Amino acid sequence: MLYYLFEYLESQFHFPGAGLFQYITFRAALAFIVSLLFSSIYGKRIINYLRRKQVGETVRDLGLEGQSQKAGTPTMGGIIIILATLIPVLLLCRLDNIYVVILLITTVWMGLIGFVDDYIKIFKKDKGGLKGKFKVLGQVGLGLIVGSMLYFNDGVTIKEQLPADQQVIKANGKRVLFGDAHKSTKTTVPFLKDNELDYAKALSFLGDGYEKYGWIVFIFIVIFIVTGISNGANLTDGIDGLAAGSSAIIVISLAVFAWISGNIIFADYLDVMYIPNSGEMTVFILAFAGALIGFLWYNTYPAQVFMGDTGSLTIGGIIAVIAVAIRKELLLPVLAGIFIIENLSVILQVSYFKYTKKKFGAGRRIFKMSPIHHHYQKSGYHESKIVVRFWIVGILLAVFSIVTLKLR
Repeated sequence: MLYYLFEYLESQFHFPGAGLFQYITFRAALAFIVSLLFSSIYGKRIINYLRRKQVGETVRDLGLEGQSQKAGTPTMGGIIIILATLIPVLLLCRLDNIYVVILLITTVWMGLIGFVDDYIKIFKKDKGGLKGKFKVLGQVGLGLIVGSMLYFNDGVTIKEQLPADQQVIKANGKRVLFGDAHKSTKTTVPFLKDNELDYAKALSFLGDGYEKYGWIVFIFIVIFIVTGISNGANLTDGIDGLAAGSSAIIVISLAVFAWISGNIIFADYLDVMYIPNSGEMTVFILAFAGALIGFLWYNTYPAQVFMGDTGSLTIGGIIAVIAVAIRKELLLPVLAGIFIIENLSVILQVSYFKYTKKKFGAGRRIFKMSPIHHHYQKSGYHESKIVVRFWIVGILLAVFSIVTLKLR
């Protein structure tokens, strides 16, 4: 809203300083500050409100050190993250931008699924929360919506760099580096020099005209990524500060990718796919990053609040959608490696237990407990040490992911 106000003031009255709001970098920095201040200052009030309403965590006895002391800690703190993200976004983003619209839908959709899950756990006294099939249905539904909007909306396009012999210089002296904007199911493949992959080619066996069915593959990929990453974030939220800190590292890295992908100069310099209008996502992403860091103030050990599924499912959904929108989803196994490892540890543990139970009559385990952060707790590590070391690994993965812009 402020964007449109200052745009009007600049065009009609040349209001001093109003022109700053046309710059994505300025609005993104301001969004980060606003969300950080909101989550830091008003977060405490929300925590106190949750405590008064007795929205406390019910802790299952898993035999972990310090676990019993966490009983009664306010949960559903994901509300802080959601509010601290939405307020600066509504104030500072261009709300007619299709990518911002998609991210707003993602935030509200996943936030509602997580809220219902937490509500059932707390107020209905059902430790299982929302049944798994309904969670998955909600994630699949979001994948369908996001995938359809990204494929069918005319505002979602890419521009591909022209060969050197086809580049021309305009009358104003500027060189035309990219072709016309067009719809595409292409994505970016890290580490390869010719680093683009067209999902539609998976249907090339259909013969001529296979491209028109490319949306089927694309939407399936979106559903898979949204479901996998949101579940990974949900599993990571097991000890104080782990999910929020790891997510902040991932999100800030995605902000770099989004800004580069939406900036024609840097897209050309780094020879990456140019995605018109995607740079506006940088404002949303930095607002989200500020919300996560502000929430972390209260979520680090010993946590004063837990994000609950309201926060963790929302975080995973947003990260997945951003990555798909900027065509960097194939980089997630590296960038969101913490989430992937947490997911895999559970899959391996459950699969191996079932296999050995069937074969030997008694189930065996790979880890002392899964997800893997609980394995380290069972091994005697303090949760603060586990969290910080996971953060360090996350930072290394983020740096390596950014380096892939040139590492091919």
